[in-house]
Amino acid sequence: MNLIERVVQTLSEKPLTPQQRRERGRQMKRLAPKIARKKKIAMKKKASPEKLIGRAEKAAKEIIRNKLVKGKKYADLPFAQRELIDKKVEKKKDAIKKIAKKLLPKIRKQEVERLKKKGDVKEAAELETLNLDNL
Repeated sequence: MNLIERVVQTLSEKPLTPQQRRERGRQMKRLAPKIARKKKIAMKKKASPEKLIGRAEKAAKEIIRNKLVKGKKYADLPFAQRELIDKKVEKKKDAIKKIAKKLLPKIRKQEVERLKKKGDVKEAAELETLNLDNL
């Protein structure tokens, strides 16, 4: 696993302390051009089932986080408060899984629309028929 994959994987792990956030920020600033290039290449391809599940889980975390901040913007909160919210979100793994499973058809539909808009009708049709229930 290369450095970029490790950084992206650790982003979805446990909450960070303020010091770890600053370090992660420096790391991401250094890797930003590489990540942008890889993302541009990946956007030309169909998303794998694992990617779709990851997107659904990310959306589910965002939903739970928005419920916990109660109308405020997460980005505007101080680091300490964000850390507390992240810890609360981390404890709700079961709820995240349930919400992600419900969001998966919507995420898949968005991917199909993106592919159709791009002109990959064949890949879009392939993705529509893909069964994600067993993952």
